[in-house]
Amino acid sequence: MPQSVLSRYLDPDVLNRVADRSLEPRGLVIGNLAGHHRSPLSGFAVEFAGHREYAPGDDPKHIDWRVYFTRDKYFIKQYEMETNFVCHLVLDVSASMRYGDGDEQKLLYASRLATTLGHSIVRQSDKVSLATFDDRIRGFVPPSNAMGQIVRMTEHLDEIEPREKTQISDCLTELAGRMKRREIVIVLSDFFTDLASLESALQRLRYQRHEVVLMQVMHHDELAFEFDGMVKFVGLEIPEEMLARPDDLREAYLAAMERFNAELEEIAHRNRVEYLLVDTTRHMGEVLVDYLNARAETRRGR
Repeated sequence: MPQSVLSRYLDPDVLNRVADRSLEPRGLVIGNLAGHHRSPLSGFAVEFAGHREYAPGDDPKHIDWRVYFTRDKYFIKQYEMETNFVCHLVLDVSASMRYGDGDEQKLLYASRLATTLGHSIVRQSDKVSLATFDDRIRGFVPPSNAMGQIVRMTEHLDEIEPREKTQISDCLTELAGRMKRREIVIVLSDFFTDLASLESALQRLRYQRHEVVLMQVMHHDELAFEFDGMVKFVGLEIPEEMLARPDDLREAYLAAMERFNAELEEIAHRNRVEYLLVDTTRHMGEVLVDYLNARAETRRGR
């Protein structure tokens, strides 16, 4: 893969800023790489968890002889394994994500955010996957913890052509059906969709005990509406145009946007889903450092 394509999605400065930070699961995880994160499975590794009675076939080396001498019974020491996790990055590639120019375009920013998170996850020996969607699943890069996964992700991202409307709920429900264990799901989108159906999909993910993070990627224009003069507004997902003075629309637009974002945040809170609003004018290194620091602080407080 040409280095220029890889560098389109990975910024060395951002990677340096997050090099000493990791994305850790907030709950217990199930995986196959011993020695990394705490697992709900009991085995013979890492942290002591308790005892169970000896059963024929158990390895005698795990017998707790101190307990035997006090209770005259054989008990096996059990430990909590520490293991790897799988993080699913779910990226909205619908037409509304085309908004913005250059580095501040929502889709490019969200793609870089996903790639950087993926790089950090693989670097800590955990697995990451990438799913892209608009009104349906457009592509899926299966989970891997090999560094070549980042190349596969950027190859897929470079082929994306946003065209269709956003239909998050059906896509998340389909992806949930593919997940067989407790994992992390990070959705990167502007979330311009029906929020009631989105909540239903989130409830399914949470019912399956997945950890879910919503990263709402927004352009500063959408958040501040700082336009002047006569402006022609062109729909990206609806083929409509409107010529208007922003001063006539600003108050009502900002009120509507505030209500929408507040409802999205409330849905996240209600379903114990993590929510982060990202302005594409912010330096991505700062966004990730602040997010990972806050996440680590919350995890330590538990």
